[in-house]
Amino acid sequence: MTVIKRQTVMAKNGCTIQAAFFRPDSDPRAAVLIVPAMGVNQGYYAPLATWLAAQGYLVATFDYAGTGLSNNGDIRKLDLDIVDWARFDCDAMINATSALAPSMPLYWLGHSLGGQIPGFVADLGRIAKIITIASGSGYWIENAPGLKWKVWWLWYVVAPLATRLFGYFPGKRLRKVGDLPRGVMMQWRRWCLNPAYAVGAEGPAARESFAAVITPMTSLSFTDDELMSARNTASLHGFYEQAPRTMKRISPQDIGTTRIGHFGFFNARFEGALWRAHLLPELS
Repeated sequence: MTVIKRQTVMAKNGCTIQAAFFRPDSDPRAAVLIVPAMGVNQGYYAPLATWLAAQGYLVATFDYAGTGLSNNGDIRKLDLDIVDWARFDCDAMINATSALAPSMPLYWLGHSLGGQIPGFVADLGRIAKIITIASGSGYWIENAPGLKWKVWWLWYVVAPLATRLFGYFPGKRLRKVGDLPRGVMMQWRRWCLNPAYAVGAEGPAARESFAAVITPMTSLSFTDDELMSARNTASLHGFYEQAPRTMKRISPQDIGTTRIGHFGFFNARFEGALWRAHLLPELS
């Protein structure tokens, strides 16, 4: 039986992170930190977290500061960006998860944005392996063909105007991504307009930080991803120059279905075809 413990985790920058820990009914064999996509609340990952706990893993989910359950006040007053999420939120979650499974391997399972930011995490040496799900660079020119005109409109018109007008990005009103702190949205915009994405927008130090990552990494990407193209995926993982990388690209036909997309991996209907067949072998 899975036991779910909800906990407030304090980050070093003073932000409070709302997290959930899914515990197996015996001593965990390892721990998994699920690092979310932009604008995706932690509840979306609960089915996978529950299943992994049933397989013997301690699993942590959380919301970045200013989003989901971690949006504890006036989002307009939050002075933070994506790099802060990586350096403070993710660092705090690594500490909290490790404390509940000391001496056990800790795996980073990053969905989309969650696979883009490990290069900014200072304490990445505590991670046994990084597994990215539907993660790519986000550079808009390399986005999936059907998305390009939409992101052009988002980055050049909607994002700068709406963020300036409201003091944050009102994604819920606009039905785009979700509500995001101003600094997060504007940094993400800079990244998506740069051919080298985050390592280009943030300068030489960021490029060196990503290149210095030596943690083994596996990418699970999907041919029908409506957001990330194969080019996006290859570009992002190419920034991790020294990390041993395994790239697995899966089509719906490979697993006997018609649709996976950018978000489908976390649907419980893929328990056998994706979770057991493709994820579980990576957690060893």
